[in-house]
Amino acid sequence: MIDLSEFLQELISEPGLSGYEGPAREKISQRWQPLTDELHTSNLGSLHGLKRGHATEPRPSILLATHMDAIGLMVTKIVDGFLHLSEIGGLDHRVLPGQLVNVHGRVTLPGMIVQPPGHLLPTEAKSGPVPLEYLLVDTGLPPEEVNAQVRVGDLISFAQAPLEMGSDLLAGHSLDNRASIAALTYCLEMLQKRIHAWDVWAVATVQEEETMGGALTSAYELRPQLAIAIDVTWAQGPDTPKHKTFPLGKGITLGWGPNIHPGVHESIKKVADDLEIPYQIEPMPRHSGTDAYALQIAREGIPTMVVSIPLRYMHTPVEIISLKDIQRAGRLLADFVTSLEIDFMKRLTFNLQPATE
Repeated sequence: MIDLSEFLQELISEPGLSGYEGPAREKISQRWQPLTDELHTSNLGSLHGLKRGHATEPRPSILLATHMDAIGLMVTKIVDGFLHLSEIGGLDHRVLPGQLVNVHGRVTLPGMIVQPPGHLLPTEAKSGPVPLEYLLVDTGLPPEEVNAQVRVGDLISFAQAPLEMGSDLLAGHSLDNRASIAALTYCLEMLQKRIHAWDVWAVATVQEEETMGGALTSAYELRPQLAIAIDVTWAQGPDTPKHKTFPLGKGITLGWGPNIHPGVHESIKKVADDLEIPYQIEPMPRHSGTDAYALQIAREGIPTMVVSIPLRYMHTPVEIISLKDIQRAGRLLADFVTSLEIDFMKRLTFNLQPATE
């Protein structure tokens, strides 16, 4: 089976910022090639891997979506060799000063995010975290060399090296949502030795952090009968409210809300109960903030579910994930796929009873 820590460390070392996912897609494609029967890229750049079912054609299909894009930065202006920045995806600017980065210009340049001395900042920016508009990237190169190598619009990715913390935790950037890519890969490996009636579309989507266009167009193209978005959610950390966060390393979460089909929710919950996989119900009273929204509204509407992995320090370069939770998510996906009978859709009901643990 896949070494989750090794695979994740390789995967988060690839930039793959939202809208520019090529490097990450290549790494995922190499891993999925032997695990799928077909592999192709959508018009927007999402990776589609088909694992054929064993029932007689025509077979129903389920789409398992994990977004591969990452947050990062873009060069907006170059002044005296220093790079001004704009964010790609939502960034927590409080932790940016001092972070190591890679500037993807004509060549890849190492750099560091810096801030001006406090007494030189405008009055409104002197107290509290320095806003992104005043942060810069310093490559240490003379202005003429920076101008020759970097252009406005070039990408900047984080260069924080992965850090194993004990036997189960991994820290690093881009674990949102490369952790779910690892979970889906683990699922595909389990399915190699399983008999499953349904076709399985493993999809690494693009642009979730900005447009959700990858999930929407993939669901439109592939037209599955069911869809599951696998993403990360807020893990408990320092001073985080317990009613809005979930324990790290203690299990996954199952979404409940308007993006979730109640019948699919109950079916997946039953599989988790049967396997004794620890989970909590995650209330999602509005937009789930995941690809599920796009999957759900594709074509005539697709019954959709959200499975999430708790992640600490989300949208920073030092996110922390539990490898056990990744494994749990992958196992749940594989067993749910295996449990799907050919007539599942005929028996699926839109039960609106509240979810219970």
